[in-house]
Amino acid sequence: MTVVLREHLDQRRFEADYARAEDELRARLARTAADDAWLQDLVAGVAAPDEECARAARARFDAAAMPLGGLGLLQEDVQRLAAALGTRDVDISARCLVVFLADNGVVAQGVSQSGQEVTAIVANNLLALSTSSCRMAACAHAPVVPVDVGMATRVRDERLRGRAAVRGTRDITRGPALTRAQALFAVREGYIAASSCAAAGARLLAAGEMGVGNTTTTAALACVLAGIAPDEAVGRGAGLDAAGLERKRLAVARSLEVNDPCARDVVGAIAAVGGCDIAAMCGFYLGAASCGVPVVLDGVISCVAALCARRLCPQAAGYMLASHVSQEPAARVLLDQLGLRAPIAAGMHLGEGTGAMAVLPLLDAAVEVYRGCITFEQSGMDAYKVLE
Repeated sequence: MTVVLREHLDQRRFEADYARAEDELRARLARTAADDAWLQDLVAGVAAPDEECARAARARFDAAAMPLGGLGLLQEDVQRLAAALGTRDVDISARCLVVFLADNGVVAQGVSQSGQEVTAIVANNLLALSTSSCRMAACAHAPVVPVDVGMATRVRDERLRGRAAVRGTRDITRGPALTRAQALFAVREGYIAASSCAAAGARLLAAGEMGVGNTTTTAALACVLAGIAPDEAVGRGAGLDAAGLERKRLAVARSLEVNDPCARDVVGAIAAVGGCDIAAMCGFYLGAASCGVPVVLDGVISCVAALCARRLCPQAAGYMLASHVSQEPAARVLLDQLGLRAPIAAGMHLGEGTGAMAVLPLLDAAVEVYRGCITFEQSGMDAYKVLE
């Protein structure tokens, strides 16, 4: 079989195409409120992945001259890609990474080593393509788009996309992080980002985040959605000592007591103890599914946003692939709730989409086997059979 892949997306060209697509989508949405009715319409429009394509992909793997299921999770992921893309001709060479930037008021409780000024610094580093995630994305041939959905400090650069729902959320230990309207605004910003990526030619999406304090909001949301206790959800984030870890655990416990979020009201829970970055990533995953484009998850923050999306739209889960098991305590619980298994368990806890970028070369290799491996028939070999 001759394997012909499309070219990877060029960073500068993709930036221009993304900006044009975003502007056009905003113009179409100008008279549509970002409210619960809009969200319900979005969810209703998500089609189930094509399971016939997944079965065809499995049959192609079974015909390949190798042990049945020999690529393990990677083989299963290629089958998920086929279903999500709605084609047996799996091609994920056109991919991109979106990094959502937002700040969280809970940093006032001493739950992080750094302050909110760091988010703006990282935003500038993202624009310079010099962060860890950007360097990994370059290796994976993925353009990077930074999107501001709620930074406390505004960075004025036309390459920084998105619109902020609020300039930093409120402290969740004192009340809700956001109003419901602000949470829905951020959800739609994520939808706009995913739709713009797809319109600009991306056929595989990934989202990362940067926002000081967001492992605290993630832990609080994990407690709500997964029904776990703060002790089971709270980790050291970017690197806390024992005293900082205890402050973080108390902050999560206090946020749940003060806000009393309900797992059945996902948007309400995000508004109560989440943040703009989580809301936007939730919308991003819903947007990817609505466009029929698969999406690679990142770490624990990404996973809690994905669980929000799944609770709102169960069919959206069929478009998701896990990348790695974060070192944060809630990660395995969230992946279990999503029904996903991750190929990488490397103790990563960096965020920004680095886990998603790390798994792309593995997926590329699996797709190459899928598309080009010689078959048993071509080799003149007897095919392997499933033995009981």
